[in-house]
Amino acid sequence: MLAWHMQGSVQSKVILFACHAKDSRMLSRVPLVLRSLSLAVSFAAGSAVALELPLPPPGEDIVGQVQVIKAKYEDTFADLGKANDLGYTEMVAANPGVDAWLPGEGSEVILPTRFILPAGPREGIVINLAEYRLYYFPKGRNVVYTYPLGIGREGWGSPITNTSIIAKTPNPAWYPPKSIREEHAAEGDPLPTVVAAGPNNPLGPFKFTLGTPGYLIHGSNKKFGIGMRVSHGCFRMLNNNVLELAGMAPVGTKLRIINEPYKFGVSGGKVYLEAHAPLDDHGEPSLVDKHTAVINALLKRDDLVGKLRLDWDVVREVVAAEDGLPIEIAVPENAVASSTLPLN
Repeated sequence: MLAWHMQGSVQSKVILFACHAKDSRMLSRVPLVLRSLSLAVSFAAGSAVALELPLPPPGEDIVGQVQVIKAKYEDTFADLGKANDLGYTEMVAANPGVDAWLPGEGSEVILPTRFILPAGPREGIVINLAEYRLYYFPKGRNVVYTYPLGIGREGWGSPITNTSIIAKTPNPAWYPPKSIREEHAAEGDPLPTVVAAGPNNPLGPFKFTLGTPGYLIHGSNKKFGIGMRVSHGCFRMLNNNVLELAGMAPVGTKLRIINEPYKFGVSGGKVYLEAHAPLDDHGEPSLVDKHTAVINALLKRDDLVGKLRLDWDVVREVVAAEDGLPIEIAVPENAVASSTLPLN
């Protein structure tokens, strides 16, 4: 068996890691889901309350529990997502092979309500574009609130930046920018220069103005689009979610916008990986690009590098699945050793 050590170059790591990418696609996804569910699962009978989750103890990174529900005849992923603070894309990713528009009476549907918290300071608002998700860490409280988002579509990408909330406006009017008015006019759907507050206003019942000019967090007058790439760069929330956030986050709240499809986290002394499909306006990223991103995400975790032996077969499978579920990636014996990549 060949072994690759963390001391090697990133380029060597990625090339060797990618050698088994084709095989990883052939691995069964079922063991990953079972492993996730066996560690933290609850069977929900109805709609969940807002995702207010206690923060983990220092040195740990995972919050929430995976839930499994039995679908009713009339259920769709959009409806289930709205009832459980989940976006459409993450529902589809967690339930491959299940019809999003007609899961079927009695079908088991996974609700991916377990999360690895984004790396970095746990303060203010953090938006992870790759997750289509916002995290709010209220000052002086040991909890996190998390909500699904609609984000910028291709060609109108949402920014990656550090900024803050500079204004809060209930029942906002919408003043469509010239670029959006021109786009709608070209499609035969001209817009007025101002849309008053009300059911036809795409900003919904509330907006947060960001320090980055031209960008907002706001509600929506559309039933669909939360958890998808649908906006002109702003962040859409479910109306009940944006109103809840409006009651908690004051003007001046720090906002960090990141794009991290791969998150490593620790819980109960074990290491987990959560993988999402990378956002790319230039086509599907190559396997080498994906694996480079995984390695770079791991190398940022000084508390993990060189201290735990990881199961790289499972890592490959998690990356291939891109289902957004935190999966344990440490070897069963949890031996402490130099992290190696088996290549046999």
